[in-house]
Amino acid sequence: MQVKGNYMVNTTPNVVWDMITNPAVLEKITPGIKTLTVTGPDQYDAISEVKVGPVKGNFEGTLSLKDQVNLESCVLVVDQKSKMGNVVAEISMKLIPDGNDNTEVQYTGDAKMSGMLARMGQRIMSGVVSTLSRQFFQSLNKELEGEPSTE
Repeated sequence: MQVKGNYMVNTTPNVVWDMITNPAVLEKITPGIKTLTVTGPDQYDAISEVKVGPVKGNFEGTLSLKDQVNLESCVLVVDQKSKMGNVVAEISMKLIPDGNDNTEVQYTGDAKMSGMLARMGQRIMSGVVSTLSRQFFQSLNKELEGEPSTE
């Protein structure tokens, strides 16, 4: 399944970059993440609980950031397993300054699902992915608006 979108964040690429590369902030803003444990540079064990529409379940696996170009782009890799199926996703994110201290985050990628998740169908899972993406950026904005991070 293809994942694609963009979101405008009301801050500079430097701030967005610092947030998505900080494990404490990443844990806080990524939907469903219960714990994010550092296992190596930019690599984490992730335990999550997802409740979006028909998708409800506990997932365990890894999350990592790769192919980083400082302040410009990275690839978020998620590999999660659960009783209802597995998800492996690679999402490329680009940070594009707009010249007014705002940043457009463009993301594209591919998510592969197996088990019951795959059988739910493209339309349902597309809606789930869209909701989780929106929640990620809403949480990022809340963090920017002054809610203290758990650093």
